[in-house]
Amino acid sequence: MSGMKRTTEKNLMVFSGRAHPGLAEEVATELGSGLVPTQAYDFANGEIYVRFEESVRGSDAFVIQSHTSPINEWIMEQLIMVDALKRASAKRITVVLPFYGYARQDKKHRGREPISARLMADLFKTAGANRLICVDLHTSQIQGFFDGPVDHLMALPILSDYVRQKYGDQQLAVVSPDAGRIKVAEQWSARLNNAPLAFIHKTRDIDRPNETVANRVVGEVKGRVCILVDDMIDTAGTITKAADALYAEGAAGVVIAATHAILSGPAVDRLKNCQASEVIVTNTLPIAEERRFDKLTELSIAPLISRAIREVFEDGSVTSLFDGRA
Repeated sequence: MSGMKRTTEKNLMVFSGRAHPGLAEEVATELGSGLVPTQAYDFANGEIYVRFEESVRGSDAFVIQSHTSPINEWIMEQLIMVDALKRASAKRITVVLPFYGYARQDKKHRGREPISARLMADLFKTAGANRLICVDLHTSQIQGFFDGPVDHLMALPILSDYVRQKYGDQQLAVVSPDAGRIKVAEQWSARLNNAPLAFIHKTRDIDRPNETVANRVVGEVKGRVCILVDDMIDTAGTITKAADALYAEGAAGVVIAATHAILSGPAVDRLKNCQASEVIVTNTLPIAEERRFDKLTELSIAPLISRAIREVFEDGSVTSLFDGRA
């Protein structure tokens, strides 16, 4: 018999861009592997250079980069890392996006607008990505923008477990900041002993980004501690107006829980000065020391991401991490 046979072992390798190395290191530690040494720097004109200092041939590569500010720079760096892996013969490349940039631009509101979330998916596919792992996408439809497998992780178990342990002995209500996220609020309710649901009816001016008007509360919140849930806090205008509206309706307290702490511009001052007693977020995005404040609680998303990476690497089930709902 002619020819050659070889039984190969799968080789998991974890890579990190420069946007949020702390999270990537935590994920690698959870996996029991180190980050692959990587040389990365900017040329004088702003161009990015990346080179991996170990062979990646035949590896199952996981490239972690969270799209924080300056967002376009870190997206470009991750694309370059994927391209470098493809050209160095990595066997499979999985892009890990704790925060998916441009996710809010997922549809056209008016003519002559882009669908930038789709463009993002196309860019990663063109660069050489075989798979995406994302955390709490702004809308689930973004999974369909990428031509390949997408694992959509939810921070809900991490956030809701914390809330249940700290506030579970009180009369709770789960509140969505708008009608569009009521399905997420229903999942929260199921994990908080079927707490009643409410939502904020609001309007948004499409000509003025990051601005909304909280019109009224729909649902019974009087005398209850309201868990106000959202996927992200950007300038915090929407969420703090919602908190004020809940207190105006007689809420006994308000706790804000969100996955992504973007905290742009006036967000920190708004959250400090709003009536909410606690703001609970995860570390999908880095929070600078000067942006932290007393009532901010940060929970780690690393155990969830590392478990998902392990399931993908071992050809297991990511869905099993969420009781079959992912």
